[in-house]
Amino acid sequence: MKKLTFSLLATGTALIALIAACKSTATKSNFTANVPAQKTFAQFQAEAGKFNSILSLPTFEPTPEAIKNSLASTIKEANAALDRIGQLKSSDATFANTVRALDDISYRAGLFANRLSLMKETSTNAAIREVATDSIKAFQDWAVGLDYREDVYAAMKTFALTQPKLHGEDQKLFTETMRDYRRAGLELPKEKRNEVERMRKEVSKLATDFETNVTEAKKALKFSKADLEGVPESFLTQKGIKTGDDEYTVMANITFHYLMVADNCKREETRKKLLFEHDNLAREKNVPLLKQILKLRNEIAHTLGYASWADYQIEPKMAKNARTAIGFLEKLKAGLQPKFDSEIAEFQKLKAQDTGDAKAKINLWDWRYYSNELKKQRYTVDAEKLRVYFPYDRVLEGMFRIYERIFGLKFQAIDAPYKWVDDLKLFAVTDAKTGEPMGLFYLDMFPREGKYNHFAQFGIIEGKRLPDGKYQRPTVALICNFPPPDGGKPSLLAHSEVETLFHEFGHAMHSVLTRANYGRFAGTSVPRDFVEAPSQMLENWVWDKSVLDTFAARYDNPNEKIPPAILAKLKEAKLATEGTRYRRQLGFGLTDLALHSDPKASESPVEIANKITADVFFPPIGNTAYVAYFGHLMGYDAGYYGYAWADAIAADMATVFEKSKDGYFDKAVGKRLRDEIYAVGDSRDVNISIRKFLRHDQSLEPFLESIGIGANAQKK
Repeated sequence: MKKLTFSLLATGTALIALIAACKSTATKSNFTANVPAQKTFAQFQAEAGKFNSILSLPTFEPTPEAIKNSLASTIKEANAALDRIGQLKSSDATFANTVRALDDISYRAGLFANRLSLMKETSTNAAIREVATDSIKAFQDWAVGLDYREDVYAAMKTFALTQPKLHGEDQKLFTETMRDYRRAGLELPKEKRNEVERMRKEVSKLATDFETNVTEAKKALKFSKADLEGVPESFLTQKGIKTGDDEYTVMANITFHYLMVADNCKREETRKKLLFEHDNLAREKNVPLLKQILKLRNEIAHTLGYASWADYQIEPKMAKNARTAIGFLEKLKAGLQPKFDSEIAEFQKLKAQDTGDAKAKINLWDWRYYSNELKKQRYTVDAEKLRVYFPYDRVLEGMFRIYERIFGLKFQAIDAPYKWVDDLKLFAVTDAKTGEPMGLFYLDMFPREGKYNHFAQFGIIEGKRLPDGKYQRPTVALICNFPPPDGGKPSLLAHSEVETLFHEFGHAMHSVLTRANYGRFAGTSVPRDFVEAPSQMLENWVWDKSVLDTFAARYDNPNEKIPPAILAKLKEAKLATEGTRYRRQLGFGLTDLALHSDPKASESPVEIANKITADVFFPPIGNTAYVAYFGHLMGYDAGYYGYAWADAIAADMATVFEKSKDGYFDKAVGKRLRDEIYAVGDSRDVNISIRKFLRHDQSLEPFLESIGIGANAQKK
């Protein structure tokens, strides 16, 4: 997942959602990757200067008071710069002092907003997290107001009236800046414009509260050993899990806790109890907030002349409107129906054997467990037993070597002058051929209390051509929650977690390798229904035997690789349950779109969400409200469909590597991906970038085949 960074007028809102978050426990990493700290940060900075670029690390505010001071100074500086635009004489308005100047202001203010987001999600100091959250609200309120600076808008219109002859990225920046003013309501009568501004500010605050409630939601459940029958001993013996002689504490809000039990526990009552608590996390606080947010979003859209918030949000994306997005998901839903029915029938047979009830029904709390059981029984694939082949350190180092090869890069560990947690790692990325420093990335990879509890890349310093002509290279962070080292054993990843690591690091590469001139176009600042595609494509690497053989080996016997037969079975098992997994994704996408298309959704969002989930996937447990913990409704609002949309593009993109001379190690294709997708970001229409990379018309067949419903898949 790509976490959004701040942009003043990007995609037609004053502020793209800043972050959602959750929690865990500080754990020491065993990471030792054979990447020596050959240079200091200062040396990398000096090297960057030779390429007319700048390499920077963020300076985080050390105290709550310092955060408040930075907020005030950031707003003061930005306001002064905006005043200069607003005071321009008509005859003096140019591209540089209007449109480009606005991008410069947005970028500088965004650096502070990005720091706020990261502190909110990763600081070990609760007071810092609290003040960062409050500061985000204040910052968003100010940022929304920027869209309604009539003096700045007047300067932009004055320049537009000159009918400037612009080209390329400059033309795109100008066009989209004026589009965003329209989408903010600047062409409306002042009374309506003021009302839109008021509602947008309110939504912004409420959305931050919603995300904070997701972050802070916790639920500890106590179980006996018998209750957790089937759950791996390696999990039960972890620190913090075994809390008594026969007492085990499972946190419903910690993802790997929840999945470990849902996937492996034989006791149906336990699975159901855990799901009930998981799907009620943040319910009390967030259901009322969601109702207010949906109502306000709908009113904003109607005031601006859109049929729905979904239509408003999707307009700048590839799909263009809600009808197209909904139609795409509905076709997939129908196409998957036979496969979904077939898979559920297989699960039902397994449950009937377990219970002795021939009419046993598969419920929402059963699908993960029986999907896992089917893989173990029919395909002899036990995901937990495969962990021994994926020690975190070796996987990380192996992934580095692969990405270095295909993208022509070099990763080097350097000392982090400041660490927000002890096991934080910092790496510099350089071009292998020229030695040019491309950027920096942090790794914060294990759970701890107060930390974001999923997996995402956070932008900190985005790429941009600065006013003095120098290029600011990016700095990003991967914030993840992999199982920590425990009991003398290293962190051992599931194959699916290896997939996640390759995905998230793909976002880091997309960010770091940018060459876009303007901050709003740099790296992953692309349409939301495309942003996941380059990273989703890279998930294919971990299904290739030649790739896995470069790093996957038993942690206790590095000479033992994954047997080819196991990988073949793993692929079969994946395809055998892909219909179920993907119908769940479609349920989320259709729920998101329904909540943002139905004008009455604010009256009963829980009922609407549960009804769609029951229709597309399985009925939720009675008296639950999973939408209260569905953080994607903030930031990805009316955008969750983008995962499936991007999957379709990603599958087609992966075939370029598959058909190339050196397969997933092909340097020529890697260079094309770097040059045509990563480097350009959104500085040109992404459809052009996709075409230049594919060198053929887009095809849906690779994607359909990947989920088991394509023509080729049906022949197998």
